[in-house]
Amino acid sequence: MTIQPVRLFGDPILRSRADEVTEFGPELAQLVTDLTETMHDDGGVGMAAPQIGVGLRVFVYDTGDAAGHVVNPVVEAIGEDAQVGPEGCLSIPGVRHDVVRALRVRVSGVDVTGAPVAFEATDLLSRCAQHETDHLDGILFLDRLDPADRKAAMRTVRESDWFSRGITVRESSGAGAEGGR
Repeated sequence: MTIQPVRLFGDPILRSRADEVTEFGPELAQLVTDLTETMHDDGGVGMAAPQIGVGLRVFVYDTGDAAGHVVNPVVEAIGEDAQVGPEGCLSIPGVRHDVVRALRVRVSGVDVTGAPVAFEATDLLSRCAQHETDHLDGILFLDRLDPADRKAAMRTVRESDWFSRGITVRESSGAGAEGGR
């Protein structure tokens, strides 16, 4: 297995815009495998490359109903309908809050071979694609919270064992990170 350490809140790579993928080959395929295995080990439904310390525009997903990966993703809202629902993040363990997201999105990009990928998503897959694409832009779900929820979330982060000890990388544990993405 190729399970990788997960970068935690406070690691600068989580706040940096990831670079476009320009080289397709075995290294990119291995990155997708690493992301997928790490996501599954931690019980997530999505994971972006920066979460394992790689600054490339790649994310994987597995919602139970749909699984795959997207390289150089573009996510566009379809219509104006929104959904409000709980989100967590494998990079911010122990924190979970409701976030407003577009209900339906169109996702496009390419796969590990450079072949086009495009699909429409609703509900959890839509939320996942938006959450993971945010990671690729250096945005965390905490940034999408209203001020009161953000304050509460940051209090939880500051009081967490991992943050108070200054840990910014943790080994995957299979613990599920509370349904994080």
